[in-house]
Amino acid sequence: MSKFLKLTAALICLAGTAGADTLGLGRPALPEEIAAWDLDVLPDGTGLPEGSGSVEDGEALFADYCAICHGDFAEGVDNWPKLAGGDGTLADKDPLKTVGSYWPYLSTTWDYVHRSMPFGNAQTLSDDEVYAIVAYILYSNYIVEEDFVLSRDNFLEVEMPNADGFIIDDRAETEYPRFAGEPCMTGCKDAVEITMRAAVLDVTPEETKAKKVQQLVDATNPRNPAKAAADPAPAAEAEPKAEPAAEAAPEAAEAPTAPDPALVAEGEKLFRKCKACHQVGDKAKNRSGPILNGVVDRAAATVDGFKYSKGMVAAAEDGLTWDDATLRAFLTKPKDVVKGTKMSFAGFKKDAELDAIIAYLSTFHD
Repeated sequence: MSKFLKLTAALICLAGTAGADTLGLGRPALPEEIAAWDLDVLPDGTGLPEGSGSVEDGEALFADYCAICHGDFAEGVDNWPKLAGGDGTLADKDPLKTVGSYWPYLSTTWDYVHRSMPFGNAQTLSDDEVYAIVAYILYSNYIVEEDFVLSRDNFLEVEMPNADGFIIDDRAETEYPRFAGEPCMTGCKDAVEITMRAAVLDVTPEETKAKKVQQLVDATNPRNPAKAAADPAPAAEAEPKAEPAAEAAPEAAEAPTAPDPALVAEGEKLFRKCKACHQVGDKAKNRSGPILNGVVDRAAATVDGFKYSKGMVAAAEDGLTWDDATLRAFLTKPKDVVKGTKMSFAGFKKDAELDAIIAYLSTFHD
């Protein structure tokens, strides 16, 4: 139990004991009441529950409950915190402090996710879900491989990059004695002036209106009845539409080389959902996802310089090609087409959206 919880329990017990004889207020805290607050996990693993979670499961959970603030790849959205990246920046003027670059103990990550996340819906995740999300955060920081499964048994085996970057807090021995004596009340300045101001004032997202916050809370609630009721609908629509999409492939092959300009324009708007990871055009570069120039009808996993997931490499070796039917299926639900893909995009659910995005991508060639 942490020092804070021990002190709280002691004060409750003291209030109960003293109150019984004096003011008649309070009672000793019951063991189960103390246990309900005793949730912290220590660096040595104390407090960790039984359970486990894989990177693969964590990726899907992260996309559902975390990506709205932290991005699909833990890269952060707007001013919401980045959870990945920042390696080698701690000595910079403006360091990027993330789980991978800064946090010395994995227990801090598990503890925070377990007690405080998802935003507005704290402690709604199961222990296995927390293990999985933490595993994905580790993977996003290149600390573990994509087939890693985090559990209580191997928790302490994970080596955090900045584990040796902190010093022991010795203020009780080195600083407290200096301030324990009589305070100095002589030689004070006649006036106090503000000589500097904070250089970084954008640490809190601007959109904090009640409506936006409520939307965020609803979106990250894994037990949201409205979300649960809405989720089956797209799936039910997607299945019967899968066959017509496959049958439409031969027609697409016979279609004119130049796609409908209106359809391309609509696809360009939809591509905004992809821009965080992919680029197209003459100056396109690989990001967290590969360049998509020439992707239509291209063999999978063939972009130079991009490190594909093991699942995508295996699919490519089995002959995966991004023809119309396969591209449609992948853009609808990536993980159903390529098991183990890094792409955590939820997918386009409407045929019209698929038509538009593929038309847009078809205008970019290698």
